[in-house]
Amino acid sequence: MNTISNVLFWISNGLLVPVAVLLILFLIQALILTGGFFGEYFRRRTIEKKISSLLDAAPSDWEKELAAFPKDVKSPLVTAARQLLAHRSDKAWCERLLSNFEVDAEKELGHSRTLAKIGPMLGLMGTLIPMGPALVGLAAGDLASMAYNMQVAFATTVVGLLVAAIGVATLQVRQRWYAREINDLDYLSQTLTEKAH
Repeated sequence: MNTISNVLFWISNGLLVPVAVLLILFLIQALILTGGFFGEYFRRRTIEKKISSLLDAAPSDWEKELAAFPKDVKSPLVTAARQLLAHRSDKAWCERLLSNFEVDAEKELGHSRTLAKIGPMLGLMGTLIPMGPALVGLAAGDLASMAYNMQVAFATTVVGLLVAAIGVATLQVRQRWYAREINDLDYLSQTLTEKAH
């Protein structure tokens, strides 16, 4: 039993460096995601007003309204709306476009979901791994070793929770964005295919 405990202890201690490296990588990814999120937010603010005016217009004016969008606008919603207008007579094609749009939206949400789920796991592992050496240091009266290990434990917890917080916050907002876009595209598709048939 002593041998098994020692093996588990060595495995656990050996995982500390990979966990710390992964936490740093996830933190970098979370910071990049935050920057992209704010860029997307400002881009969406301008597009949302135009999309609202498009949907408020009569369906016969939709092509004219979409043509008023700048050509350099890189919005999946605008691109999908233009494709719906171009293929309005093909109901199956429109349904396929909507399904693919939902799949792409889920793929985009995957980054935030990964951060929200993996961040706390890595943070907890980074907390528990140094606790063993910290308790050993306490038992041996080596307070410096104990303090160092406790510092590592608390630092990994905080970083893991920060990564998870960024993941959850961006996930919540992006889910609302994509749900609204899917509703708008569904409305466009149904109205256009009804008029075409």
